Amino acid sequence: MNALIKLELARALRNRKFLFFSVIYPSVLFLLIAGQADDTTRIDGTGLTLPTYMMVSMASFGALTAVLMGNSERIAKERESGWVRQLRLTTLPGRGYVLAKTAGAAVVSLPSIVVVFAVAAAVKGVRLDAWQWLALTGAIWAGSLVFAALGVAIGYLASGDAVRPITMITYFGLSILGGLWMPSTTFPQWLQDIAEWLPTHAYAALGQAIEQSQAPHTQDVAILAVFFVLFSGGAAWLYRKDTLKA
Repeated sequence: MNALIKLELARALRNRKFLFFSVIYPSVLFLLIAGQADDTTRIDGTGLTLPTYMMVSMASFGALTAVLMGNSERIAKERESGWVRQLRLTTLPGRGYVLAKTAGAAVVSLPSIVVVFAVAAAVKGVRLDAWQWLALTGAIWAGSLVFAALGVAIGYLASGDAVRPITMITYFGLSILGGLWMPSTTFPQWLQDIAEWLPTHAYAALGQAIEQSQAPHTQDVAILAVFFVLFSGGAAWLYRKDTLKA
């Protein structure tokens, strides 16, 4: 399994388009959204300035991009090309393949988080305590596993031709409705009520709580836990189903 993880990392690092969208793109969006914002206006209901709020949102968005986009399309294409079938002939267990995919995407997601933090600190002067920077990095990185599981599920659900549109609709839908591109407090009330139950909203809320020196809300942790069980369970079921077809 270690050899497969190294292979996944090497492939991801050679993919310039993937690196741009997972590492550079979130920082560019942060500068576009928060670049002209002042440091005094607070986001309703959070007490955070727009740069501080969007820093967590874009770091979460970058990690989401790495684990969701990276997993779903690769798995669907590898199933179609026969690569997954070849791996099944080796001693590698099914869970090893899934873990290798998740680990490879998770490692690539870390730079996207760090780069957004560095840009926010250097350009917008965002300042936090050392423990907050470390806690933010750990929380966003760990939370991305929820969407890594979703990426695996989509990869086994969709064919090579259908995986991209399905992934893109899921990706942009969760990002926008979850409040990663703009504060959900700007939404109509009925849409805010929906957003509160989305995993991306709970994901960003973890980091926002840390920025406010507060413990994450129990509801947000519970929502992420439930979605992780659903996504990972769905991925496992789809993997077994795909194995029976092979």
